[in-house]
Amino acid sequence: MSSFLTLSIVQSALELGCIYALVALALFVSFSLLNIADLSTDGCFTLGCAVGAVVTMAGHPFLAFFAAMAAGVASGFITAFLQTKMGVQSILAGIIVNTGLYTINLMVMGFSSNINLFNTNTIFSMAKELSESEVYRSWYKIIIVVCIVLLVCVFLAWFLNTSLGLSIRATGDNEYMVRASSINPGFTITVGLCVASAMTALSGAVLGQYQKSCDINYGTGQVTIALASLIIGESLIKKGSIFKRVIFVVLGSCLYRFIVAIALRMNLPAEALKLVSAVIVAIAISFPYLKEKAGFYKHRRDVMRQASKNV
Repeated sequence: MSSFLTLSIVQSALELGCIYALVALALFVSFSLLNIADLSTDGCFTLGCAVGAVVTMAGHPFLAFFAAMAAGVASGFITAFLQTKMGVQSILAGIIVNTGLYTINLMVMGFSSNINLFNTNTIFSMAKELSESEVYRSWYKIIIVVCIVLLVCVFLAWFLNTSLGLSIRATGDNEYMVRASSINPGFTITVGLCVASAMTALSGAVLGQYQKSCDINYGTGQVTIALASLIIGESLIKKGSIFKRVIFVVLGSCLYRFIVAIALRMNLPAEALKLVSAVIVAIAISFPYLKEKAGFYKHRRDVMRQASKNV
């Protein structure tokens, strides 16, 4: 088992799991709380990566995160505007924004398909120079991404327990009840999608600095990966506080990365990664139903067995 899952693979799974957990948290807000299928995730992720990479190249690696989140807020606002003001269905609004973002992302990247950050200072390269300890240099990337994710988790849990956050949660439960309570559901949807898109863009910016590059295709399939992570995390806990649910979404993202790592170690080609993701999503979605059906058939079998004994 030690040769099957090496320390480097475990570290990589944890690092990528935490980075992509930000996208899963974004879907937690839009999909789980607001009950909106936001398909602009792929383009928004690349937007955050592109904006973050450009600002990082300008010599501002920390400012890059805030710039990426601002770009994500703009993307989320446009998606919400199409839904709330233009009457476009949520799925179509996400597709429209995602399609338009492809050109926007190319424009941000100077009409180049990729950006190289190997000769640019990032938060990871700066943190690496803080200590010469071999232990620190082995784990500094995990320390950084965990700190970022924990800050986002704490903020998100606090925000969703404020009056505005409770209004957003109520909008997803019953929009008509919210409207009857003199709360504008269009406003809560807009704020929720802006927060979700900001986290998606932040994930892209962190990944860009982590991999020291940005590619126009980085966002492809992100919504599938995030959905798998979200479903895995929510299947681990049925009820609990918002903070506990948020933490389990992060754990679901890390667990998803471990599953992918194991699949790749079984000599599956890298090209099969998307298929693996689709299979994981299908299994995760079907698991509660299959578990319920298995319980039903088990109960029926026990009843029939007991009836045969009585005869």
